[in-house]
Amino acid sequence: MRKKAALIAIFAFSSIAAVAAQSSTKDLTNAIDMLWLILTGSLVFFMQAGFALVETGLTRAKNATNIIMKNLMDFCIGSIVFWMIGWGFMYGADKFGGLIGFSDFFKGPASDPGFYRDWFFQVVFAATSATIVSGAMAERTQFKSYLLYTAFISAFIYPIAGHWSWGGGWLAKLGFHDFAGSLVVHSVGGWAALVGAIILGPRTGKYVRANGHVSVKAFPGHNIPLAALGVFILWFGWYVFNPGSTLSGMSQDISRVAVTTTLAASAGAFSALVFSWFLFKKPDASMTMNGILAGLVAITAPCAVVSPADSLIIGLIAGILVVLSVEFIDKTLKVDDPVGAVSVHMVNGIFGTLAVGLWGNVQGIAVGVFYGGGIRQLTVQALGVLTVSAWTAGLSLILFTLIKASVGLRVSEKDELMGLDLSEHKSEAYSGFQFFSNM
Repeated sequence: MRKKAALIAIFAFSSIAAVAAQSSTKDLTNAIDMLWLILTGSLVFFMQAGFALVETGLTRAKNATNIIMKNLMDFCIGSIVFWMIGWGFMYGADKFGGLIGFSDFFKGPASDPGFYRDWFFQVVFAATSATIVSGAMAERTQFKSYLLYTAFISAFIYPIAGHWSWGGGWLAKLGFHDFAGSLVVHSVGGWAALVGAIILGPRTGKYVRANGHVSVKAFPGHNIPLAALGVFILWFGWYVFNPGSTLSGMSQDISRVAVTTTLAASAGAFSALVFSWFLFKKPDASMTMNGILAGLVAITAPCAVVSPADSLIIGLIAGILVVLSVEFIDKTLKVDDPVGAVSVHMVNGIFGTLAVGLWGNVQGIAVGVFYGGGIRQLTVQALGVLTVSAWTAGLSLILFTLIKASVGLRVSEKDELMGLDLSEHKSEAYSGFQFFSNM
């Protein structure tokens, strides 16, 4: 009887110990994941500074304050509307066959800590998508009109596209793969930037027609070191933008993602440098910096499903693509994009999304054409590109057209020539200095 009782006691103790150990492990995992997402979300937020510096450096001095203000308010307004309704559209209960989420609006204090963690990590991605547009529409956009745009994309355009891919929507059900947002974040922002730049029109004096010929005037940025610092900040931020998208500090994919991100960025810089050197007979600084960003954007979707060697190839292609795209958009299409935002984010966002279907080689996630996986994954990726592009471009066209017809979209020619710092904000970025050559 004593032996039986002892065995029962031992068994009970072992069971309790096992449950306690299991519970302790779960608590530890939850704690690590909480810290991981809050930390990575905070550092992705710091990328706003990178975007602000890149855009400021690559535009004229008389518009520096305006650029900074737009990048500040992207996040401030975006975070409010994303909490109010954006999250609900993106991650709410799936409705209408995966077209939209619809619940959890104005999520309040009754929510569990996991919601706050996830919301914080996702809001910085929404802000990134919105801020991309700032560079393409720089130096001639009314500040109030830009605020209207940034509220709408964070509340509606981005969340709906995000629901399709990340929120359990129809694209996700088809097996669409966009690890950290080449399409969902960057291409969405890039398409909105393209439509906005077209409707807004070019900066005064950018394209001059004479004798049946249109000459293209360059407006050099006023501070290349400032832009370069912004690129370094963005590159640093991408080490949490991509690895952070594992959504867990316990994930074994973190190191792989960090390596592929590094190689793609470096390869993008190298190919953009060499290719622009060949075309322009000089090693162009702005093209090289955009090559880095192009490589980072392109690897964002496939970073967890490609090998280091494949990430190198993706980066090399991205660097060439960004140079060709900048030249085509500027000199052939005559669309004025002061910082090359469309080429970096839209063009290479599309390329990076398709790259999953070409080079993806992790079984069960994405198998690419080059690894014998057939064309199914590539077809799904292409479908995602077509539908998200059409959604974003269509809604952006309606939005910018309505803004232009109601409150106005563009500043006057006089205000543009004066500079938006004085005309829009009554505040010079460089008080006491006048940059006459940069008018």
